[in-house]
Amino acid sequence: MARLTKPLTATEVKNAKPAAKQYKLFDGKGLYLLIKPSGSKGWRLKYRFGSKEKLLSLGPYPTVSLSDARDKRETALKQLDKGIDPSLAKKTEKQALIAQQANTFKKLAEEWFSQQDSLADSTKYLLWRRLKLDVFPVIGNFPISELTPKIILEGVLRPMEKRGVNEMTHRTKSLISRICRYGVACGYLDRDITVDLRGALKPVKKEHHSAITDPGKVGQLLRSIDDYDGSLVVKYALQLAPLLFVRPGELRSAEWSDIDFKKSLWTIPEGKMKMKQSHIVPLPKQALAILWKLQPLTERSKYLFPSHRSNTRPLSNNAINAALRRMGYEKNEMTGHGFRAMARTLLDEVLQFRPDFIEHQLAHAVRDPLGRAYNRTTHLAERKKMMQEWANYLDELKKYLKK
Repeated sequence: MARLTKPLTATEVKNAKPAAKQYKLFDGKGLYLLIKPSGSKGWRLKYRFGSKEKLLSLGPYPTVSLSDARDKRETALKQLDKGIDPSLAKKTEKQALIAQQANTFKKLAEEWFSQQDSLADSTKYLLWRRLKLDVFPVIGNFPISELTPKIILEGVLRPMEKRGVNEMTHRTKSLISRICRYGVACGYLDRDITVDLRGALKPVKKEHHSAITDPGKVGQLLRSIDDYDGSLVVKYALQLAPLLFVRPGELRSAEWSDIDFKKSLWTIPEGKMKMKQSHIVPLPKQALAILWKLQPLTERSKYLFPSHRSNTRPLSNNAINAALRRMGYEKNEMTGHGFRAMARTLLDEVLQFRPDFIEHQLAHAVRDPLGRAYNRTTHLAERKKMMQEWANYLDELKKYLKK
């Protein structure tokens, strides 16, 4: 007959003192408390699996109480009844937990980001910057399985709202959502938890890009640009903006390798274009003159307009708008994007060029009568003429009422 072991009491466990050699206090069914000479106490479970005797650590006392140790013993015994080795089950669970902890939001975001080859370089730069500044410092090291809508809302989005950047807050929520959806597709997440944030943020009031379209005021703006006393690189970007009326991101990320001085053309690769199609910008004589002055300043960089902090990065996306503010133009009066609206209005209403020529030069989606998209060289000869006449017109506006 097997010898019965008297169960331990909580008092016996608490009062167990260290001795010169380690010893054991048995509780029954293979469970015992190991007391070491150092004074540390730990729970162990002795069991047999197959033909081997094995030992399972159940944790230190008092972190694991007598009651907790007994619960763990019962769980292990149930596993044995099912033919499961408790030690192997514990190891597997630990490995799963380590893997879970390693799957942080930052790691998921980096994996998602590495797949975004179709995005323009300028867009990728802005997305990564947003993650780096507003998202990673708060939830970057969070295991994705532990993220909740509340953590994202209170940790990331509410502070952005308080800074008054409502539109950027919504874009950041959308960016986190894209990363979460990628996680769902890859099996890292069960669902996109940002769906639960619908309606939690203040709505964004959509505003059109402010633009000056009155010829007299355009002339004054052009003269102000010529008198700009800030960075010379920014000044040249400001001078090219009305002449070429490309999107601000396309202008600031322009590269010297894309400029053909002999043909007077700037070809923007599809990777930098919003519509994902390469775009040709005819360069009028006035634009070429500016580029010749700019080249000695920035030819060591691949960018026409490198950041003042590093030649390897383009000019900040806020540089043009900041320069306009410095010149006295408020955001409800003129923006970097507003040069496009300025050109579209005056080319149509004053110079009376065909709308499809203008739309092509704005790199808008223009289709033929059969619904097919035109290619980048469509109406190129006419657009070259239009761009030169536009540049000449701007020169006339600069002289208008000039004293």
